[in-house]
Amino acid sequence: MDGDRVEIDGGIMEGGGQILRVSTALSCLLGLPLRVRRIRAGRSQPGLRPQHLSGLEIIRDLCEGKLEGGEIGSTEITFTPGKIKGGTHIADTKTAGSVCLLMQVAMPCVLFAASPSELHLKGGTNAEMAPQIDYTVMVFKPIVEKFNFTFNCDIKKRGYYPQGGGEVVVQMSPVKVLSPINLTERGTVTKIYGRAFVAGALPIKLAKDMAAAAVRCIRKEIRDLYINIQPVREPDDQAFGTGSGIIVVAETSTGCLLAGSSLGKRGKNSDKVGIEAAEILLRNLKHGGTVDDSLQDQLIIFMALAKGVSRVKSGPITLHTQTAIHFAEQLTKAKFTVTKLEEEVPSKDTYIIECQGMGMINPNL
Repeated sequence: MDGDRVEIDGGIMEGGGQILRVSTALSCLLGLPLRVRRIRAGRSQPGLRPQHLSGLEIIRDLCEGKLEGGEIGSTEITFTPGKIKGGTHIADTKTAGSVCLLMQVAMPCVLFAASPSELHLKGGTNAEMAPQIDYTVMVFKPIVEKFNFTFNCDIKKRGYYPQGGGEVVVQMSPVKVLSPINLTERGTVTKIYGRAFVAGALPIKLAKDMAAAAVRCIRKEIRDLYINIQPVREPDDQAFGTGSGIIVVAETSTGCLLAGSSLGKRGKNSDKVGIEAAEILLRNLKHGGTVDDSLQDQLIIFMALAKGVSRVKSGPITLHTQTAIHFAEQLTKAKFTVTKLEEEVPSKDTYIIECQGMGMINPNL
């Protein structure tokens, strides 16, 4: 069997956990045995972290596969997938490792399972270096559902750095095939809304300050829209530990959703947290793309699996996106082209990501 293993270099391009997520999900879907070397070679702590190991374990469990080298710090794994089955699966990072990244790796696989799935994902819901769960629910979910599937995401408990302790339950039914998406018209911004939250020992005043600072910052650029950022205190029974943060979402006339978000941490001024989120949102609105920089790379695997041509207009292509495209093309028959749009306003850095999807068909349905 070893002769047929696909070899993945986990140290090139973005060189992080994303290579692992894309390649193991596709390995599971396509039934390709995989060897990943030099895992997270470019990181300050190379090798598997609890976050990545949980992701590998849920994929292994989803398809009754075989995983070797699956321990913390390991820089090489081999994975031999089996048949994807539905049902209930639990993944627990036992740290503040992101539940949103666990969802990213598992979701493409359970779409092509034999029966409906329920994923219990435990760890951090609002963690650094990963999408916040609010982003996943408010932005990722409505856009990714354009590929013609739906899922339910129930936030049971929120968890923060350093101890995690959050839990979300994701329910989804399998599909026969994914439809391609066409997100090429940005439209005009019609709404700006969001939530600023505190949990645990932090006073609601922090949330109000984050929200007010974000509004002031956006007002400088966008004067004619009502900006509705709700300050909230997470109920004690729905949050574990102490945390704070903000997400601000812009909705456009064509149904695009773009966001900016930021997390509070000890010693970081709450105004600064609000301004950071607002500036990320404004930067995403400036480039004229239909998706923000965080969503860009998350759509690649779905575009690769869909049947037909998908087109997404975006801002500058992130390294995460280039990496996802590289490995999607290495493992599937999908073909991507990225074209810079010249006819747009010259100052704008706008691209079209086009993909001829492989047309993955669920063999179980």
